[in-house]
Amino acid sequence: MPTKKQEIITFKVDEGLARTLERIPNRSEFIRTALLAYLSGICPLCNGTGVLSPHLKLHWKEFLKDHEIKECKECHALFPVCSAKA
Repeated sequence: MPTKKQEIITFKVDEGLARTLERIPNRSEFIRTALLAYLSGICPLCNGTGVLSPHLKLHWKEFLKDHEIKECKECHALFPVCSAKA
């Protein structure tokens, strides 16, 4: 089975972060894991920008016709609930 082609991505960090990363045995694996963990928590609506585009806002308004946003009583996180199931 052919292996997936890997791409090398580089980025700049400040001196303090560079020193911290030098102490990590497998920096590449650490960075990959950290990026995947971060990306898994990005808002699926705004893709992490914190802003809804005008078109997305229209879709969101349509979505809210049959859904509402509730707050979890335990952790206080906000989550969508389908009104049809209520």
